[in-house]
Amino acid sequence: MAESAPTLRHVEHVMGTVFSFDIRDSPTPAIRHALTEAVRLLHRVDAVFSTYRPESHISRLDRQEIPLEDCPRQVREVMRLCDQATALSDGWFTLTPAGRLDPSGLVKGWAVDGASSLLRDAGVQNCCVNGGGDLRICGRPGENAPWRIGIAHPLRPRDMATIITVHHDLAIATSGVAERGAHILHPFRGTPVTTFASITLIGPGLTMTDAFATAAFARGENALGWLESLAEYEALAIFPDGREVRTRGFHQYE
Repeated sequence: MAESAPTLRHVEHVMGTVFSFDIRDSPTPAIRHALTEAVRLLHRVDAVFSTYRPESHISRLDRQEIPLEDCPRQVREVMRLCDQATALSDGWFTLTPAGRLDPSGLVKGWAVDGASSLLRDAGVQNCCVNGGGDLRICGRPGENAPWRIGIAHPLRPRDMATIITVHHDLAIATSGVAERGAHILHPFRGTPVTTFASITLIGPGLTMTDAFATAAFARGENALGWLESLAEYEALAIFPDGREVRTRGFHQYE
């Protein structure tokens, strides 16, 4: 019988959700140290970007108590990426939903990508970093075995909407109403969007995959056409009546 692959797992409650690390490489001292640094990164991101913490840099910047120059450089990086996501989504992703400075639609994916990069720099080749259901995946969980990721059904919490089979490095992000209700706002009207129950997006990196999932959800009925125009992205949309629509290439992952 073949020996099971070595694993290193960790769960961290941060940024108002649960992050999990599933590392399938031998846990060398360098990898263990990188995992510790990745967890520290998530807490730093929370301290800087949390819109629920009045003392965070992003909250103080929104209240105009401090200038952008007094914020950590990561704030300028995230704002640049948000501007890029806004441009690429024709304005359907916004840095200021409801008129408040709030990069949450991008920053969690950005944080997961950063944590994953720390692990890869330490020698990790096979891992899954899960930030509240948004994932950055690399390598394989075992020899000749793909990752298999269950996507929860937004209308039937005990059921899976689909199982995604992952054969190469990619990211998965879901925007929906299951956890927080209708919390995604129309960027031009400021009203909650209820066209979809959820949109799951597959892409090459979690920063933009997360942002584009938010933008697609906000876009409503025209989202699938826009997503079809994006190279390297595929999506599954579930409507409140249970109807499902997939982009043309989504089937390759099922």
